[in-house]
Amino acid sequence: MPNSTLYAFVLSFLAGISTLIGALVIFFDKHKNNKIIEVSLSFAAGVMVCVSLIDLLPNSFSMILKEGKMFPRFMLTLIFLVIGIIISMLIDKYLPSNDEEKGNKGLYKIGIISMVAIIMHNIPEGIATFITSSNNLKLGLTLSLAIALHNIPEGISIAVPIYHSTNNKFKAIFYALISGMSEVLGSILAYLFLAPFINDYIMAALYAIIAGIMIHISIYELIPGAYKQSTLKGVLKYVIIGFLVMIISHMLMK
Repeated sequence: MPNSTLYAFVLSFLAGISTLIGALVIFFDKHKNNKIIEVSLSFAAGVMVCVSLIDLLPNSFSMILKEGKMFPRFMLTLIFLVIGIIISMLIDKYLPSNDEEKGNKGLYKIGIISMVAIIMHNIPEGIATFITSSNNLKLGLTLSLAIALHNIPEGISIAVPIYHSTNNKFKAIFYALISGMSEVLGSILAYLFLAPFINDYIMAALYAIIAGIMIHISIYELIPGAYKQSTLKGVLKYVIIGFLVMIISHMLMK
């Protein structure tokens, strides 16, 4: 295995495992304070919306029909965004309920839906990280660091609701680990099968679809889940903080 390929796998693994850093917050939540739910879900919603608006959608728009006119590019991006929202709605509708959910205000379902969405986000992200790092190690390192930063609150958005609904630290950590390691799965798929077939059009569609999924989950699941534990003012405060943290991290990565 060439060194560039090995480095690409290592960077993908480090970016993915950072999800566990966010999940570790449950060990500081000994009394299962509802404030932790409010902060973590609101912050994660801000991060997801920000990643969608300033990263995924602009990348999708810039990569789709590069030589085409503005309006068709905009409409195609919008169509794939709506497809992502519909996929998220179907996941929400058909995801099996958990008996523990009723007594925990839907937190278990929020955690599972977040995990599914983040896995769907991380697999193409792992593909992109692997391909970028294999061809340009410096750019791959920058990309991996940016991914690691936003994977931390993603880990929080999975682990906290799972822990509060099941009182099971192992399950919370395990689910966060699964989502993080899907980044590595994307790299493996890229290495074994997909690299020759991945092009800008496919990645553009994936980015917009993932943005739709993450925006829907943030607005329909994370923010309402946080609002049940707090006031609208408190929720919006931490959503804005999450948004600003991601903007700052993007600026530092440039």
